[in-house]
Amino acid sequence: MPLLEIPLPGTAGWPLDVELQRKAVVAVIVWLIAVALLPRQRRSLTIWPLVLLLLAPLPFVAGLLFPESPEAPARALDGCHFFLLASLLQSMLLILAVGIWERFARPWPRIFLDVFRWVLFAAAFVAVLYESGVNAGNLFTGSALVTAALGFALKDTLGNVFSGLAIHAEHPFEVGDWIQYDQNPAHIGRVVEINWRATKVITLDEAYVIIPNGQLAQASIRNFTKPEPWSRRSLYVVTPYDVPPQRVHAIILDAIKGSFGVLEHPAPSVVTNEFKERGVEHWVRLFTTDFDKRDRVDGMARDRIWYALARHGIEIPVATHAVRLTPLPAPLPEPGEAAVERRIDTLERVGLLEPLGPDLVRRLALENTDQIYAAGEQVIRQGAAGDSLFVIMRGRVEVTAREGDGPAVKLALLGPGDYFGEMSLMTGAPRIATITTLEETRLLEVGKESFRAIVATHPDLVEKLGQSLRLRLAERTQAIAGVERATPEIQDIFRKIRDFFAV
Repeated sequence: MPLLEIPLPGTAGWPLDVELQRKAVVAVIVWLIAVALLPRQRRSLTIWPLVLLLLAPLPFVAGLLFPESPEAPARALDGCHFFLLASLLQSMLLILAVGIWERFARPWPRIFLDVFRWVLFAAAFVAVLYESGVNAGNLFTGSALVTAALGFALKDTLGNVFSGLAIHAEHPFEVGDWIQYDQNPAHIGRVVEINWRATKVITLDEAYVIIPNGQLAQASIRNFTKPEPWSRRSLYVVTPYDVPPQRVHAIILDAIKGSFGVLEHPAPSVVTNEFKERGVEHWVRLFTTDFDKRDRVDGMARDRIWYALARHGIEIPVATHAVRLTPLPAPLPEPGEAAVERRIDTLERVGLLEPLGPDLVRRLALENTDQIYAAGEQVIRQGAAGDSLFVIMRGRVEVTAREGDGPAVKLALLGPGDYFGEMSLMTGAPRIATITTLEETRLLEVGKESFRAIVATHPDLVEKLGQSLRLRLAERTQAIAGVERATPEIQDIFRKIRDFFAV
């Protein structure tokens, strides 16, 4: 092996190996190649090879402490060889596993890189020992008692390491998945890290939980985001026995349509689950991809169901064995005349109904009712069939519509006294916009049948109503298309009203 006699300060006559210089140059070049090949977000992995390169001169510095030792120069060369060889192997690992492999396949798990790093450290150490003439096999032989003691002491650690490798090999879950890691339903969390010893998750309570890989390898794991990104949620609703189950199913499915986090595909479903003392139990199954917001998804769906059942006059029964020790005074029902006056006051503010006069407005107030809608409910949907008018008594709604496949356009915000749905009431046309409640809202619904009787006895109202409808339709067209107001033919609207009410 060619040597050069290069005197170092305080170490005259120390040999400097030419092969060492070559290794240093090769290690630097390979490190630079690794930096160039690795993606920008992964270049932090090249820090370890760089640190090893910077540590290569350290053995010579340490040798200065023993200038008279005859073995100091040789040991310094061995140490420098080790750091350079270890850096070279680490850089080559990054080039192959990250710079090349990840261009064509999924990235290696971090634990695999860590394990291979330690294996390469050991390989570099053994190679330097052989180069220096030491039999490395002697390092792995010794007392059986010492070997047994070390094996027993490292049993749990080695078990966690191999369990971590098995987790990465089988992919039962990945970083970002929601898992339940034992039988306790409260032990559900999102995986944030999988390392060589443990898996770390964050629960909905923002608790940081560290689970040894060995424990996970023996547990029954539920993955809520694999193999599909959605998971099913189950809600249970009890209704009285005198209400047909299929009617309840239709009401519930219509109520949760469009609710926060509820997917249309896979579609929700409702089945009659059990007959209980309280009534018929219905099992509501819905799907969501917002598993981290599952409490909100469930809660808002329950709100929708409650409001929908209340609007249809279906009361959720209480337990038949409930006992009240202190009787509570029942709320006084609203007098019927007061409710009618409240509706009359609302209808009198509707500009469309001004031609009717007080008597006809009172008639509408007597023949129609008001209902409460939850925040976020779609009262009507664009394109759906309808034959009623809604007047806002309390709350706010948002009006949106779209043309063809274009994006939904926000047309207006409506408050108390405003109304919508007049085109469907007057002509039977499909709904021309979608109305969504922004808060809990009370709406007075005026149906076709009560209005038909008024128009039949007062046909002169058709022209006055047609003028108002023409103006409303032109405003909607302008808001959606962003063009100058389009003026539909007045006679077309008049004809539609007459045909719809057969006058």
